[in-house]
Amino acid sequence: MKSLGVNWFIEGAIDFEYKKYVLLDYLQEINRHFDKSRLYPNLTDLIFHYNNLLSFKKDKSVLQQAFPQRLTQADIEAVKLTYQKMVQDDTTMHEIERIIAYALCKMDPALQTGREIYDFVESRLAIDPVGVVPLTPFYGYFNLRNGKETTNWIYEYQITIFESQDDKYRGINISLVDTYEQSLANTLESIKQKLIKKRKHLPNPAMYYVHSDITFPLEQTLLPVAKRSLVKYISNAA
Repeated sequence: MKSLGVNWFIEGAIDFEYKKYVLLDYLQEINRHFDKSRLYPNLTDLIFHYNNLLSFKKDKSVLQQAFPQRLTQADIEAVKLTYQKMVQDDTTMHEIERIIAYALCKMDPALQTGREIYDFVESRLAIDPVGVVPLTPFYGYFNLRNGKETTNWIYEYQITIFESQDDKYRGINISLVDTYEQSLANTLESIKQKLIKKRKHLPNPAMYYVHSDITFPLEQTLLPVAKRSLVKYISNAA
């Protein structure tokens, strides 16, 4: 996918028409993916840039800190230095503010589309526990089925807790374990027992059946939404 640099709106020539072209080219690519229900990494990237612009607008010397995987200290220092040079130039700052206002306005409908797709995908997902759920269901397996496709995807998961400056969040780490074809012989319970027998490091795992009634792009849409939905489901049940 086409991408924007972290500081795209203040790097290079500060020219509204040029930045407008760069932005619209990027959003065209984002919307092309959304039209095919491909959410990730497009939605994550769009949210990052939107929040980045809001942060710069609010405090032009500091970038948004909520996405540490995308920012380095060098990025932050570069913005501070750039801002210090620009702050004395009213014309340049006016042009930057114009670029930011335009970009936020244009990104907002794309964000809304992405959220609507996410909500729709989530609404088509069902999550069911397989067998007895242990008292600590924060690790185990989930069986993912994509619409009417016969292939089932088995993932091992582990829910993690990490802290930000203001709150605690739960995330999830997953790894693909196996795939199998849906059949009368391969019941969910039998698959769970095979996993326990074969993978001794999880003697009493939780297992969930996560399935959609509509087929979506697996890696770019269904799996990311399924992961987040499973975290929510387990957190609410725990």
